[in-house]
Amino acid sequence: MAISYDLKYKGRGKRKCKICGTSRSLIRAYKLQVCRRCFREVGNAIGFEKY
Repeated sequence: MAISYDLKYKGRGKRKCKICGTSRSLIRAYKLQVCRRCFREVGNAIGFEKY
């Protein structure tokens, strides 16, 4: 019987960036699931403004 990835792992390693796949420095607010590096590239395109 194989255990699925969702059941075996939990926490920080399970959550990954939608764009690049890294699990480090993830922005989870507003259900973005994007790392900070990718957010700097796509922030303006998805509606955030830089002040």
